[in-house]
Amino acid sequence: MLHLAQVKKKDPEGKAMLRLLAQQKAEHAWTVLPDEDCDLWIDSEEYNEGALILVELSPTRQVQNLYDATQWVLQMIEQYLVAGVTPASLQEEVQRAEQWRQSLTLQSQELGRRALEMEARRDQIQELEENLKQEKQALDIITAQLKASVQLNTNINGLTEHPTDGESDC
Repeated sequence: MLHLAQVKKKDPEGKAMLRLLAQQKAEHAWTVLPDEDCDLWIDSEEYNEGALILVELSPTRQVQNLYDATQWVLQMIEQYLVAGVTPASLQEEVQRAEQWRQSLTLQSQELGRRALEMEARRDQIQELEENLKQEKQALDIITAQLKASVQLNTNINGLTEHPTDGESDC
């Protein structure tokens, strides 16, 4: 795992004490390490006190590689600070993203509410259609009954107005 470290002191035997300052968590994500338990001794006369170095450590905290951090620091400055990427601008981006997320959440909730309203209206329309069908059927039955009644009345009236041939009025 990659760490940013600073040479704190050197001893006459050629060993240097490193203070681990930060640890890489992902490609562009680092975590600042607390001061406790972050010292590490290495065999190297190459780096002076105060120098920043990148240290690759194994999971058992064994040094695998050492790199001068100068180019890495300059690259970070060029990549983030020259382009105007500041903590404040990053915070603004985070706030904009959060506002956008909240806006999308509200829009999603509104669409959900509208979908429920449309479903309720569709159910009401289906219920009204069913009621209309039932009322039409009832009206058709009443109409048929009225026609039958009118026909029956017509037949009865026809019989009373024109008596059959065998009967006389006397």
